Order: sequence, then C-alpha cells, then structure tokens
Amino acid sequence: MLRKEYKKFVIHKKTNHQLGLIALIKRSKPINLITGPIIYAMIFPIVLLDAFVWFYQWTCFPIYKLEKFNRSQYIIFDRQELKYLDWISKFHCTYCAYAVGVIKWVGAIIGATEFYFCPIKHRLKSPPPRNQKNYLEFENSDDFDYEDRLFKIRKSLTKKKL
Repeated sequence: MLRKEYKKFVIHKKTNHQLGLIALIKRSKPINLITGPIIYAMIFPIVLLDAFVWFYQWTCFPIYKLEKFNRSQYIIFDRQELKYLDWISKFHCTYCAYAVGVIKWVGAIIGATEFYFCPIKHRLKSPPPRNQKNYLEFENSDDFDYEDRLFKIRKSLTKKKL
C-alpha cells in the first residue's frame, strides 16, 4: 500500500524518445548545431556516389562475370527499433546507416574490381577501424541512458575536455 502511494509522488524523468525538439536543441552543444549542416550536406556526394557505383556495377560486373554486391547487405536501417533513442537520434542514425552503408558497399565493389584487374596484395597493411571496442551493443534496456554513454565515449576520443 505504501509503495503505491510513493509511486504517485515520484517524478518520472522523461525518456529520450519523449523529448521535444526544443529540449533536444537545448541539450546539444552549439558546435554540433553549427557543424550539422556541413555533415548533412554530404548527402549530395554520397547519393551521387551511390548512383554512379550502382550504374558501374550493373553495367560492368556482368561483362567481367563478377557477382554483384547486394546494397541491402551493407545499408542496414535497424536502429529505429531502439526505444532508448529519441526521434532526432533515430533520424541521425538513418542518415549514418545510409552513408556508412554506401561507403562499405562501394568499398566492396572497388575491392572486387581491384582484385579482378590486379590481385596483388599490398605490402603495407591499413590500420583497423578506430574505436571499434567503444561501440555500444545494439540491445539495451528501454531506460538505457544513451546520452550519458555517448558523452563518455566522446570524452574518451579526445584529450580536450568536452
């Protein structure tokens, strides 16, 4: 009985998916708001790259008798299912999923082309992806504090204070 009465007086913190646009802007760093348009302007060259490489693969790969790479295996839109993300973070995730997926897909096609014409290994190895160990697991509880973890990851990326 006492527990039910206590719950009435507890102020519930809004979860990320319940925040409005003004609250999201207020909690953003000014530098992120300023550089946002620069980041999103990259959509134009990425879409062009996507279109040109799609055309290249569909015209040249049959000639070379190479197996085509399926875009849907590289461009994966799954973060919209995460309940701990707010709607604007889901929008950002959609953009990143598309951009990163296109680049990976293009890399696979270019790699196959390089291998077809010149299957010689490079002497020097390229470095592995940075910060791979810091990636968050896909599955987290609905009340997972994404903003807190994001802040900690960003702080680990730089020697400067955020």
